[in-house]
Amino acid sequence: MEVTLAFIIFTISYIIIISEKLNRALVACLGGVMMLFVGVIDLDAAFLQHIDWHTITLLLAMMILVSITSQSGAFEYIAVTVAKQVKGKPVPLLIFLSILTAVGSAFLNNVTTVLLIVPIVLTLTRMLEMNAVPFLLTIILASNIGGTATLIGDPPNLMIGQAVEHLSFNDFLFHLGPVVLFIFIVILTGLVMYYRNSLKVTTENQMRLLAIEPKSYLKHKPLLIKSVSVLAVTTFGFIIQPLLKVELTSIAMAGALLLMLLTHQEQNIEEVFKSVEWVTLFFFVGLFMLVGGLKDVGIIDEIAKSIIYYTDGDLPKTSIFILWSSGILSGFVDNIPFVAAMIPVILEFENYGMTNLDPLWWALALGACLGGNGTLIGATANVIVAGLAMKAKQPFSYMEFLKVGAPVALVSFIISTVYLYVRYLIPFH
Repeated sequence: MEVTLAFIIFTISYIIIISEKLNRALVACLGGVMMLFVGVIDLDAAFLQHIDWHTITLLLAMMILVSITSQSGAFEYIAVTVAKQVKGKPVPLLIFLSILTAVGSAFLNNVTTVLLIVPIVLTLTRMLEMNAVPFLLTIILASNIGGTATLIGDPPNLMIGQAVEHLSFNDFLFHLGPVVLFIFIVILTGLVMYYRNSLKVTTENQMRLLAIEPKSYLKHKPLLIKSVSVLAVTTFGFIIQPLLKVELTSIAMAGALLLMLLTHQEQNIEEVFKSVEWVTLFFFVGLFMLVGGLKDVGIIDEIAKSIIYYTDGDLPKTSIFILWSSGILSGFVDNIPFVAAMIPVILEFENYGMTNLDPLWWALALGACLGGNGTLIGATANVIVAGLAMKAKQPFSYMEFLKVGAPVALVSFIISTVYLYVRYLIPFH
C-alpha cells in the first residue's frame, strides 16, 4: 500500500510541476507533506535523512555571497569588460560565457559557478536588449557538462569519490576530462548553430555598450574590496578543500557570515536575506522529501537491483546499462539519491567476481551528471538558474528547456558510450 501511495504522490506532484500551473516549490513541498501525512516517511527521517541540508545550506551561503557582491557593481564591471572585448557580438559572447561556466564548474562546482555567472548574463543581455533565455539555457548545459570532469564539480562525483578510496581528484580529471572536453565542444557547436539566428543585437545597442566605461559601475569601493576578497578566499577554500579536510558547506557558510559581518554597515542584513531565492530552496526541500519517499518504500533500490538482474554481471553490458539508466533516471528524479542507492550495489559486484569496477564508476558518474541536462529538475544548477531567471523576468518553461536539454543529454550519452567502450571495455569482449 505504501509503495502505491508513494508512487501516486510522486507522479501527481511531478505532472503538476511539469505543467507549471502552480508554483513548483508549493507543489513539491505539498507532495513532501503528503508523503508524511500518509505515513510513507516520518518527520525524523525527512529532516535527518532525506533533505540534503548540505546542498540547501551551500546554496543559501552562495546566494548571500553573490547578493552582497552584486551590490558592489563587480558583476556589471565584469559583464561590460567581457562584452567590450567581443565588441558586443552575441555569438562570441555566448561561446566565451559557456567556456567560463564549464571551466568554473569543473574546478569550483557547478552550483557556485551558475550563481556567479547568471547575474553577469542577465546584466549583459539587459544592456544589449537581447533575450536572455538562449544564454541561460546554454549556461545550464555547460555547467552540468563541465561539472562532470572532476571530483568536486558535481555532487554525484563527490559521493563516488568518498565511497571509493582509491579514486582521487586527478583520477576523475584523467578518466572523465577527455570525454567531457569532447562532449562540450560538440554540444557548444550545436547550440551556436541552433541559436545563431535568434542571437541578434542592433548596431545602436552595440555602440552604446562600447561607449560605456566599465569602471563607472564600481560605485562602492569599500564594499567591492570586502566582497570580492571574501568571495575569492571562499573560492580558494573550495579549490584546496581536500587539503583543509573541511566540508564545502562549512567553507561557504564561513564566507557568507564573514561577509555579512564585514559589510553590515553598508548592507541592511534584512535586505540581504530578502534577496535569497527562497522559492528555489523550498523547492529542493520538497523534492528531497518526494524522492525520499520513493527511496523509503524501496522503489529506487529495486531499480538499482534490476540492473544486476538484466545484465547478468557482464562488465561491458553492465557499464553501458548503468550509463543509460542512471542518465535517463537522473533527468526525472534528483541524481543524488539514485547515486546513493547505486554505490552499494556496484560495491556488491566484487562478491560476484568482478575485480575491475572502475568502468562502472565512470559509467555512473557520466550518466548521473550528464543526465542532469535532460530536464529542468534533473540537476541543482538547472533549478537555481530557472529561479534566478524568473526573478529577473526572463523565465523559461519546463518544455522549453526539454526541447534543448533532452537532445543534448542524448548526444552526451552516445559519445560517452563510445568512449567507455573504446577506452575500458574492448578487452572484456
